[in-house]
Amino acid sequence: MSVNGGLADSGSFSEKLMLLLDRVEYRRVEGGEDMEDIARLRFKAYKAVNLLELTGSTLIDALDFDSHAYVFGIYLDERLVSTVRVHHVTPDHRASTSGLIFGEEIDAFLDAGMVLIDPGRLAVDPEVLGDDLKALPYLTLRPVAMACEYFAADRCLTACRPRHTAFYKRLFGSKTVVERRENLGVYNADGSLLVAKVRGQRPSILDRYPIFDSETFERRLMFGGRNEVPFAPLTILPTARFAQLAQGRSFSRDPMGE
Repeated sequence: MSVNGGLADSGSFSEKLMLLLDRVEYRRVEGGEDMEDIARLRFKAYKAVNLLELTGSTLIDALDFDSHAYVFGIYLDERLVSTVRVHHVTPDHRASTSGLIFGEEIDAFLDAGMVLIDPGRLAVDPEVLGDDLKALPYLTLRPVAMACEYFAADRCLTACRPRHTAFYKRLFGSKTVVERRENLGVYNADGSLLVAKVRGQRPSILDRYPIFDSETFERRLMFGGRNEVPFAPLTILPTARFAQLAQGRSFSRDPMGE
């Protein structure tokens, strides 16, 4: 996934992201038709870049239904445009996407007692074009930043193609653990493993990317257990604008959208 790095650090880009976020809804998906839609989007996106040897027309695996996995659909103007699966990885629950490839390296963090967030199965609709495409990586990774806060994570993992490492280093301040690993089995690509320290990083990330901010109740809807959220909400509206307003920072609204 490539991103225009020059735009990402500008105030104007942050404004554009916030305006675009007003058109976004998130869905926590646990099955049914929404999961089928996400499986089709994954297949479509991975097929377009030949990332996997695929058969059929969908992409679902057992980790989608792991008790520490959270699958999200990102909807722009009510259209599914991207998806990400977020794993809450602990010393007692080690299942994750990146762990299938970089298990030894990740186990070292878990053996030290750390809590990790591991995003996987990230996919963007290849038919999305223009400025919306440039913004989608940020909108799609927003639940990852929220998970880091909700679960009080120590580290955030990223397994990606080597050419994408610069984006994650700029976004999360990630550091390289595995620079390049070849012959990844089912993947038709080399892979890198990055790790970002979470604690203490949030203020600087929110200063550059305020769309990653959120209210407590939104994070609870995203990740809360059934004792907190007895039903999966149909849609979750982003609260970044309100969270920033509470800190005295406001962003303009699109007058045509009000």
